[in-house]
Amino acid sequence: MAKYITLRSLPELWFMPLNVLITFVIGSVLGWLLVKITKAPIGLRGVIMGCCAAGNLDNMLLVIVLAVCKEKGSPFGVSDVCTGNGMAYVSLSVAIGSLYIWSYVCNIVRIYSSKDSDEAKPDVLPEGAESAGEKNESAKCRTGPPLPSEDPSLGESQHLELNCSVSEEKAKVPFPENIKRSFIKKPSIRRLFAPAIIGAIVGLMIGIIPPFRKVLIGDRAPLHAVEDSADMVGKAAIPIITLILGANLLKGLKGSKVPLLVIIGIVAIRYIILPILGVVIIKYAIHFGLVRSDPLSQFVLLLQFALPPANSVATMSQLFGVGLTECSVIMLWTNALATVSLAVWSTFFIWFVR
Repeated sequence: MAKYITLRSLPELWFMPLNVLITFVIGSVLGWLLVKITKAPIGLRGVIMGCCAAGNLDNMLLVIVLAVCKEKGSPFGVSDVCTGNGMAYVSLSVAIGSLYIWSYVCNIVRIYSSKDSDEAKPDVLPEGAESAGEKNESAKCRTGPPLPSEDPSLGESQHLELNCSVSEEKAKVPFPENIKRSFIKKPSIRRLFAPAIIGAIVGLMIGIIPPFRKVLIGDRAPLHAVEDSADMVGKAAIPIITLILGANLLKGLKGSKVPLLVIIGIVAIRYIILPILGVVIIKYAIHFGLVRSDPLSQFVLLLQFALPPANSVATMSQLFGVGLTECSVIMLWTNALATVSLAVWSTFFIWFVR
């Protein structure tokens, strides 16, 4: 970011953070609908919504854009210019994506993976499977003292029914209210300071503040060695992230009890519904002049809708201890099918922006 994002270029890229947010919001809503339709297991609901919401804006986007720019006869012009502009777009996408993942998506995974969450409770419980807490509540409804009432004509049974109905009313919390309460009750500000976010903030500050940029960025900068070191570490991190993804996929090869409808639903959302919605959104954004006329910028915006699930979702499943094997199975299938999906959509996107 420090090398490719400047104070002058930042205002021109204002739509990119909004576009990333749009992909996350639409994906999470579609994931919530998928959870409701498939009636997924409790521990898997947060992972499903996370996979639908967050795309792999890290190494996947970087590899694709650099490969397209370095290809002979690239549709986006000279290789060096394309690489410089592409790195600016990708760097900003990675930074904004990290912020959204560890604030918005992380809390969704936490809330819907929590066993004591109102939304995480199964719709139908088998006979004899009710928890001790529910048994206690039932006992209260059956044997608890009647509520005091101003109307003496009400019988004891009617008082008990009123008591039970009030308890049930409190237990059923609407979807938006449930999210709001969970965010307020269990704030996770610490996760906003994940290493990726700290690096993005530092890089952005160095890039847009001229004194920092003069000292650190450029061949003649006094602390040019710092930039070289960061560049080498960053390039080495690309294959390392890919290896970590491969290690997570190994668990998926052993198989798991992930419902087939869940896998089909996630694949449909990430590789069919989101890209189609992305084409419509970017088309109207271009029409109203919200997006730059640069074809490479439009290509990156479109590509953000067609990426496989983010690697960070697997990290979150380990962090909260839910759906580890199931998440690796989902990652295995989505990344395997991404080889076909990304090839098809990348070709279409290049034709669309030319």
